[in-house]
Amino acid sequence: MIRVGKQNRVFILTGAGVSAESGIPTFRGAGGLWRNYRIEAVASPEAWARDPVLVWEFYSMRRKMAKAARPNAAHVALAELESKIGERLFLCTQNVDNLHEQAGSTHVTHMHGELLKTRCERCLREPFADDACYEPPVAIPRCECGGKLRPHICWFGEVPFKLDSIFAELERCALFVAIGTSGVVEPAASFVAQVRARARTYYVGPELPANHSAFEECFQGEAGKIVPDLFRLD
Repeated sequence: MIRVGKQNRVFILTGAGVSAESGIPTFRGAGGLWRNYRIEAVASPEAWARDPVLVWEFYSMRRKMAKAARPNAAHVALAELESKIGERLFLCTQNVDNLHEQAGSTHVTHMHGELLKTRCERCLREPFADDACYEPPVAIPRCECGGKLRPHICWFGEVPFKLDSIFAELERCALFVAIGTSGVVEPAASFVAQVRARARTYYVGPELPANHSAFEECFQGEAGKIVPDLFRLD
């Protein structure tokens, strides 16, 4: 049980393990392979420059999986926590699906982008909602400016989104809870080290993350079974 004081700000970081409980593969955990390609080979600027058709095939497959998935009890519990403590909850996710939003969360920071959005590789047009699948023989979509449209995803080698607001919230939080993360992918893996000197730190997931020693307490088990009863509001 994690006690949340009336003035406490809570930083929640969710990772692939939470989505995996809704049936979305982690890819990294499955050996990092897709159709015999390493994930880095289809999720990087170099891959996009080399073979945008292959990249869109990969993300079209991921879109199909994401659209078929439904939130689990952990997603619902976090949405309910937001409804109770409001802006004192900062929900940051490494996941690119919209399961948190489906569950009712209204303020979600997607540091690695959003799978069901598309943006132009060239111009400053805002990313827009798009759940279409661009697989052969469908042509790669084009922007009005003529540039190719790409998934609104932070690829390997790119800078995650909204880091300024993320680091600002890390400085303000009294509780830091990571759920279903590997503790490997940076910069998220270092968040707990940044806050542990002044904030209570907790981890939830079926397996201990690589950085488990940095947490004050770890709750081992499925997030969908633990998170619904995890928080007590004072």
